[in-house]
Amino acid sequence: MVAYAARRRRISFLAHRICVRRGNIAAMQTENLWWSYLYFHLPNYALALLFWTLIGRFLFSLFLRPDSPNYIYRWFRRLTDWLMRPVAFITPAIVPPAALAPIAAFWVAIARVVFFVVLHAAGLTPRVVAQ
Repeated sequence: MVAYAARRRRISFLAHRICVRRGNIAAMQTENLWWSYLYFHLPNYALALLFWTLIGRFLFSLFLRPDSPNYIYRWFRRLTDWLMRPVAFITPAIVPPAALAPIAAFWVAIARVVFFVVLHAAGLTPRVVAQ
């Protein structure tokens, strides 16, 4: 009987924690958090995807030749080759070609931070609102 009551209390506690009630101070705007800020989420996601693809390209380049038949590495190269040309142009020639991917990832991370700061300054980023 005691175990049943304890389990019931725990379930009701979890249900209370999961349910977001209107008027709750810690409630977050959940109705349209994704769709109403789509202009923020899509570029942010694309920049994050590009960043991690560049990191993956660099890690693969440590173990594989540039003309490797590995299909994952080939796709990483296809997805990031367009960015490697401008980065190679602005990077000094003394930097080895294998180090261009982390340098490009650095520039993508900077672009992502600048994108967030500009949108945050304009008041266009998602915010947690106390109700």
